[in-house]
Amino acid sequence: MKNDEDRTVAGKPKSYAVGTFRPGDAEGIVLLFRGVYGEQYPIRLFYDAEAVRRANAEGRYHSIVARDDDGAVIGVEHLYRSAPGPSLYEAGAGLVRRDWRNRGLNVAMLGFLYEEFVPQKREIEEVYGEAVCNHPFMQKVVERFRHVETGIEVALMPAEAYAKEGSAPGRVAVLAAFRCYQSKPHRIYLPAAYERELRTVYARLDDRRDLALSDLPPSPGSASQIATEVFDFARVARISVRDVGADFPDAFARVETDATARKAVVLQVMVRLADPSVGFAVDELRRRGYFFGGALPRWFDEDGFLMQRLLCPPDFESIVLHSEFAKGLLETIRRDWSRAVAEPAGR
Repeated sequence: MKNDEDRTVAGKPKSYAVGTFRPGDAEGIVLLFRGVYGEQYPIRLFYDAEAVRRANAEGRYHSIVARDDDGAVIGVEHLYRSAPGPSLYEAGAGLVRRDWRNRGLNVAMLGFLYEEFVPQKREIEEVYGEAVCNHPFMQKVVERFRHVETGIEVALMPAEAYAKEGSAPGRVAVLAAFRCYQSKPHRIYLPAAYERELRTVYARLDDRRDLALSDLPPSPGSASQIATEVFDFARVARISVRDVGADFPDAFARVETDATARKAVVLQVMVRLADPSVGFAVDELRRRGYFFGGALPRWFDEDGFLMQRLLCPPDFESIVLHSEFAKGLLETIRRDWSRAVAEPAGR
């Protein structure tokens, strides 16, 4: 498929075409984000046409664009790297112009992305998405395109991001769902505290894993490898733990203190499951008030495990889920959240 090849879909009263990014689309993408979100979308790249062009030219973002008969941008989806693993890409930052909604654009763009674009990109081995949970539409779409639900990120997105749409009175949870394109079997270690829950998730995965129990403490004197990214607008801190060392309790305490000083109210920790000492870190996180989030296939190239802590009140009742599995996953998370808030942090 050439970069300028489009798929035309009949519409009323006009038709639209879906294809890969063209440099002239950049201004239209900016207008689209501004029209839907005002100035509130947290990824500022999408308010700068030249930055959008550069990101596509450099391969940091892949924009999949829907255009009307006149060539105007009426919808867009994106594929980009947001995790440490070099072969895992996120599908997201998608939206459709209001007057073109309920016309199948979202499904057409994602179908193009998942079924045509990604299979031609050998560097993309796994794709994931975060389907919002203030409505079930995107959850149905990722299910249609053979994604496996693996976790729920509670209270991830701020209500301000949906202010212009008026679709969310509070922070919005997202459902994490993954699809494997190129298999990478490897051994992972399940923390004893969540062995049963993770085996349930992995029984559904579309790739093979060798599952073992994490029962090995870190080597004396070993150092943890921890990286943090704070999203100031969303007030979210993402903390990646690649290696668990003997210093993990003290090292993590410093990282957490820095994140809360930067006003983060949602703390997410991604721990590498290929580390035999992952259980040591998970036990410490539980002691500090963190609760179950789910599995993250290929997050570090090898799999990750999400734990989360909220410094804001969750609204479990407002979370809308489509599948029975996702509803069961939410119950698991809610029970573990109750355990976390009932036990004093740092006990």
